[in-house]
Amino acid sequence: MSNRSIQSGTLYEVVVNQETQYSIRPLIKALPLRWAEAGKQGSKEAFLAFISEVWANMRHLSLRQEMRVS
Repeated sequence: MSNRSIQSGTLYEVVVNQETQYSIRPLIKALPLRWAEAGKQGSKEAFLAFISEVWANMRHLSLRQEMRVS
């Protein structure tokens, strides 16, 4: 955990949109439109690592689906 995260005590949450793109947001901020909670909360560093594991294909869901059909 970075010194900044430790000092501020900020907790983060992983969010995902309809295109299966992931991001993190501070829990104190409102959930952006068209984004949903991914069920993970904690430090920024832990969730950046989580996202790098689960978001293996950076292409949008709609593009991946289109590529399967073509």
